[in-house]
Amino acid sequence: MTVGIRTAGVSDDDLGTIAAIVNAVTPEEPTSIDEMRWADAAYPGGIRYLAVDGDRPVGVASVGRIYMYPPDYPALWATIEVLAADRRRGVGGALLAALSRQARTAAKPELMTRVSEAHPESIDFLRHRGFREYERDKSVELRLAGLTRPAVDPPAGIQLATLAERPDLVTGVHAVAEETFADIPGGGEPIAVGDLAAFRARDIDRPTIPHAGFMIATEAATGQVIGYASLILAPGEPARKAWHDMTAVARAWRGRGVAGALKRATIGWAIDRGLAVLEAGNDTDNGPMRAVNARHGYMPLPDHLTMRGPAAVQTVGPS
Repeated sequence: MTVGIRTAGVSDDDLGTIAAIVNAVTPEEPTSIDEMRWADAAYPGGIRYLAVDGDRPVGVASVGRIYMYPPDYPALWATIEVLAADRRRGVGGALLAALSRQARTAAKPELMTRVSEAHPESIDFLRHRGFREYERDKSVELRLAGLTRPAVDPPAGIQLATLAERPDLVTGVHAVAEETFADIPGGGEPIAVGDLAAFRARDIDRPTIPHAGFMIATEAATGQVIGYASLILAPGEPARKAWHDMTAVARAWRGRGVAGALKRATIGWAIDRGLAVLEAGNDTDNGPMRAVNARHGYMPLPDHLTMRGPAAVQTVGPS
């Protein structure tokens, strides 16, 4: 089979084709045209590719800077999705070759990507091409059908409000993020929060982050922000599912029940909205947050792996 690889445009036709393939291959992590347009604005410089067999799209891929790390970070973020009926025909290899060429042009020797253990064939594809496990998230879900809204019960002296109610607290939320992001386990390299403008673009003003479901904890005596919890509505199915984006508590307030109260507040909002499921993922070393999820009834899903490997064109069997 001769696979044609072309750079995708930003028209609704190309983005719609990409969304259809992504959602067919990884329905657990859907996307949408609107989501991709937001990503292009928040994370400029990325490139998407379409693999075509004749006139029929059979696969997609993307590559771009990892904005949570400095510009000189030696890897780019990559994704590859190939329709099930078209695997082991060279499509994935051709897309990986395109990603690798772009990485080498940008003087980046490595690629990083995320894959679920629900797709073992994708993990095998990457391992056969020199990729290794870099980080592992324990994924969990909470099914909301029939659940009663939990009592939030914040600790004494702590007040909770939503970002919709208190947009003036964004600067305090950013300060908590600056402290807590450095403590997030995973990969051995701390991620960067960025300045307030970058933080707002990524973690506040993203269209799929509902401000009414963004919970902020403050110390009643001082009004200081000491923690927050946010959700991301799943693109294309915002009425059904959301992901926990971040639950963060300032170091001095950890171990006092603040994270649990924030978690319960987001669960309550999701129940009120009529969502069917909440999902979360935490690094294997993030015991405290995994314990909070377990106490609130979250059940295991297949792990998600971040894989890291060489940006090198290789011909290692069909894909």
